[in-house]
This record gives sequence, C-alpha cells and structure tokens, in this order.
Amino acid sequence: MKWMGVVLCVCLVMAQTAPGKAQEGEPAPRCADPEYSQFDFWIGEWKVTDPEGNVQGSNRIEKILDGCAIQESWNGAKGMRGHSYTIFAKRRSIWHQTWVDSNGALLLLDGGLVDGRMVLRGQTPAPKGEATVEHEISWEKLADGRVRQVWRISRDGGSTWNDAFVGLYTREK
Repeated sequence: MKWMGVVLCVCLVMAQTAPGKAQEGEPAPRCADPEYSQFDFWIGEWKVTDPEGNVQGSNRIEKILDGCAIQESWNGAKGMRGHSYTIFAKRRSIWHQTWVDSNGALLLLDGGLVDGRMVLRGQTPAPKGEATVEHEISWEKLADGRVRQVWRISRDGGSTWNDAFVGLYTREK
C-alpha cells in the first residue's frame, strides 16, 4: 500500500506541472497545441452558396469540448440536414471528420493542411457493387474572408475526379 501512495503523489505532481499551464493553480488547456487551431478559419455562422450565387444552405461551425473538437450543423436549402465532428487526432497526427446526415449517409475523412487548405479524404462503398467511391473535401480561406469548400469524388480509384459540391461560405451578420 505504501507504493500506491508514492504513485499517487507522483501523478499529482505531474498533473500540477503539465505543459501549457496558463497560471499556477489553473488546469492546463487540453487542446492548446497549435494544430488544434489549424481549422479555426471555418468556425462561424455561414450562408452557403454555389459559385453562381444560389443559396445551398446554412452552416454553423463551432468549437466544442473545451476547444478540442469542431461541430458542424448543416441545414440544406432543400431540407437535408447533417452534422460533422472534426478533431485533430494528436496520436495519429491527422485531422479526422465524421459526417452523418438526414439521408442516412456516413462519411469518415482523414487528412490535414495542404498548402493552406484543409484537405480531408475518405472512401465509401458504391451502390450496386460498383467500385469504391473516393472522396476529397477541401476548405480554403479566401482573401475576402469567405471560405470555399470543394467536394470531389472519383469512381475509378482516383484517376479522374468530378466536383460533387462547390460551396462559398459567407459569414452571417
């Protein structure tokens, strides 16, 4: 039992001296590393249009869980709704997103920053036994403060790609 007290004491000392602690007596921020802020440009309340200016929906993006994750709440102009949870998976050193929507879709994406754009990729089984569908979704902050999202799909293993969705995010006032 004596060794359990030593272990407890060591654990308490380690917890009190964790890196990133703001001030003495305050707990260390859990997700304070700079990687957790790489996707912050997407946070906000947005009107989403296609490149021609047609409204596609609205999207609310917010940091949750003490800044450790990003939650997306999509409301499409035609009634489809969806949510995603996005996190920097520190142990894997990648960004991960899980998307679900009111059509019953599930999309799992992994990736990270590429030339200033957040680029996430994943695969889904194709209907009717066809080849796997490859997905690539990128988000890019534009000079005027908007965000451009491009969702591309490939049905031939990545040889050719087609745009499934191109959205321009404009901040709501």
